Amino acid sequence: MTAIVEERRETIKEIVTDILEIDSDEVTETSLFKEEHDADSLRAIEILAALEKTFNIVIEQSELSRMVNLQGVYEVVSDAAGW
Repeated sequence: MTAIVEERRETIKEIVTDILEIDSDEVTETSLFKEEHDADSLRAIEILAALEKTFNIVIEQSELSRMVNLQGVYEVVSDAAGW
């Protein structure tokens, strides 16, 4: 993994953990936000908005269904940004 990809992933993880109010070591690539970290739809929208602002991208709300864990968030952001 290149340094830029690693940096993007770390930024995404920081955004998610800040909004979910959890420590970064509590979340894995595949841990489910709703089931394992008590995330609700409002938090999901907050994550989406923060990602859009940080990366200057537009993410369709329909993509929220893919954003159930960090891996899903990485994929959605990557698709929206064209990485």
